[in-house]
Order: sequence, then structure tokens, then C-alpha cells
Amino acid sequence: MKKRRLTGRNFTLIEVVVVIIILVTLASIATPLYLNNLKKANVGAAKTQLKLLADALTNYRLDVGEYPDTSAGLQALIENVDQKEKWEGPYLQPNVPKDPWGNEYIYIYPGEHRDYDLYSYGADGQPGGTGENADITNWE
Repeated sequence: MKKRRLTGRNFTLIEVVVVIIILVTLASIATPLYLNNLKKANVGAAKTQLKLLADALTNYRLDVGEYPDTSAGLQALIENVDQKEKWEGPYLQPNVPKDPWGNEYIYIYPGEHRDYDLYSYGADGQPGGTGENADITNWE
């Protein structure tokens, strides 16, 4: 029988374990940074969407003369729900966006803080909260 010669191409168990430890260490450092940036990105996206919805509501008011009622809601930006004569939409396409966490934006007209109140409850979908769970509004 012939004996196999070690040619230096094989990895030892120690080398494999060291590589795994290095990869786990890098992942444990990178994952929290990634998740933190993702949370900030979702909050930023919600603020941007609120501004886009506010622009669409302003265009609606300029055409129709008033903001849509709470009962018609933001859907009035997509279709002429109340059969307004001067409606020249759609003011958003293709539909009303949901917030980055998959919840509907809340629209109230007339508003308590401005002409209308427009907001998202944040990641938890509940009023109040801090950080990613904080409410994102058009009046703050």
C-alpha cells in the first residue's frame, strides 16, 4: 500500500475553527450596525412619505378648494370618492402607500394640530413610543 503524502493543501481543524471564529466575530459586529441603520432608514422613509402625501393633499386642496373629509381619507387622492366637480386627480399613483412597517397612514380632517393631521404610529403600530416606535407626524 502506498502512503499518502501531505502536500500542504489540506486545512487543519484548528485553521477551520479560527476562520469560523473570525467570521462569527465580524457578523456579531456588523449585524447590530445593519439593524440600527435599517431602523433609521424606515423612520426616514416614513417622514418622506408624509411629505409626499402632504404635497398630494395640497394639490387636491388647490383643485377642489378644501381637503378631503376624514371619511373619504387619503383614498380621495386616488379616486374621486366624493364626486367632487373640480377633482383633477389622481394626485398619487398607483395607490396610497403604507408606512414602512405595513400600516396605513392616519389622516384626520379637520386636524387638532394643523388643517389636517397626518401620521404613522411607527414600528409598533401603537400611539406613543420612543425610537423606532415613536409616532411620526406632520405637525412636529
